[in-house]
Amino acid sequence: MQNNLKVLSNVFISAGGNLLRLVDVWFDQKVTRILPCLDRTIGWEEISTPDKWKKFQKQITSVSSSSLQEESTDSSIYDGKFFLLIPGAIDTHVHFNTPGFEDRDDFDHGSLAAAFGGVTTVVDMPCTSIPPVTSPWNLRIKLEAVSGRSWVDYAFWGGVSGNDFENKKDIQRQIRELADSGVVGFKAYLISGMETFTDLTPDRMLQTAKWIRSISRKLPLAVHAEDKSLVIKRQAYLQQRGVNDWRAYCQVRDVQAEAKAVETMIDIARKSKSRVHIVHLSSKAGLELVRRAREKGLNFSAETCPQYLYFTGDDFANPKISIFLKTAPPVKAKPDQEALWEGLKDGTLSFITTDHAGCDPHKEKSSNNFWKVYGGIPGVEHRVPFMFSEGFKKGRLTLSQTIDVVSTNPAGFCGISHAKGSLEPGKDADMALINLWEQQVIRGADMHSKGKYTPLEGVSFGAIVEATFLRGQLIVDQIRKKESPSSLKNGQFLKAQI
Repeated sequence: MQNNLKVLSNVFISAGGNLLRLVDVWFDQKVTRILPCLDRTIGWEEISTPDKWKKFQKQITSVSSSSLQEESTDSSIYDGKFFLLIPGAIDTHVHFNTPGFEDRDDFDHGSLAAAFGGVTTVVDMPCTSIPPVTSPWNLRIKLEAVSGRSWVDYAFWGGVSGNDFENKKDIQRQIRELADSGVVGFKAYLISGMETFTDLTPDRMLQTAKWIRSISRKLPLAVHAEDKSLVIKRQAYLQQRGVNDWRAYCQVRDVQAEAKAVETMIDIARKSKSRVHIVHLSSKAGLELVRRAREKGLNFSAETCPQYLYFTGDDFANPKISIFLKTAPPVKAKPDQEALWEGLKDGTLSFITTDHAGCDPHKEKSSNNFWKVYGGIPGVEHRVPFMFSEGFKKGRLTLSQTIDVVSTNPAGFCGISHAKGSLEPGKDADMALINLWEQQVIRGADMHSKGKYTPLEGVSFGAIVEATFLRGQLIVDQIRKKESPSSLKNGQFLKAQI
């Protein structure tokens, strides 16, 4: 094989919309060449069922590249088996907790789960580390703790917490130095349940937005948007009366709480002229506010998560998954779910993340008091197959749109598109092979994160991640059921170029 290049043969890649192209991909650490195997594109409808897919394979087997046929015994040729190849997925919102709350999850387990989910880059949140990533010194501690422990590449959010305001920190300097260190942006909360990373008042949030804007108009301020005054007042009223079930939790953190907080952030974006991003958006009302803000020319964006696209508040009535489904904000109603799918389709929502946040379910997902149940789902392993199963194959998104919201758009958002997010020569050979013709049943016991639980327990997906490559290195191989040695734990820190 020339120059130690490797080849991934017989794979479909997106050709736009629902069109595909059958290709061989040549690569080392970077993609070097993409060679078509046919002189035409293939419509998804031509191969959309297992029978059509197998028939297509038989018809074109003889068309395979002659050079590959001659070198078919070379170990550097990997048979793609006519699966779909996508650029490695990017999850911009995970909580892997290293260092700090590692009894819940850590980079060793979380990043392995990411790799099994076709994710080759994660962006870890600043708030669930000890110390939180609110200063360049704390970032250095984080980098040292994570070094050598990640299966995939990683970037970090910086953070701005109420604690640092109270402790009279030089927050503007911290923001500037974190930006120089390569964080993708800054995370803050309008309401927080963490003692080590408290929320900001609207006035402090506005000041933070102005500081970020003074340093860079491109760096985003990402915000957990639920209105604190509404939530605290309602929760106190119900708890005083001993109301502690899931209905109370959903009533407290309802659509109004999210919408009011989004309105607050729109006002802050307008006054500061800064770039604002709403994390894990859950409601139609919030979506419509985001859409209007964008139409008015504000640099305003949002993301959502699989739970808001699959579940509704009615699912809390299912005792088998109720406590596993708890997040903040909680899932809403069917019209919200439908609106969020439409928001992904029309671009109002920029991409989909997981807000991956696991725990030991026996310790923190077992209380009969719903207020005390830990809020978080370890979802990094399921996002990609979920989106291809529930988004693409059910006609909610095109093939190219699905790839955009799991790979391409997150890369651009985080300032790493120079290396990640698309399949083209010169980019990192981060790739995931997706089987769209077989089913898998989701089981918590099969998960690779520390917390082996999911509200998707027993749900069947029509997509499977068969293999994952990081910078040309095969780190997950479900096809040959070959376990990757820990020596392949070579994830690297990525600095945002924003």
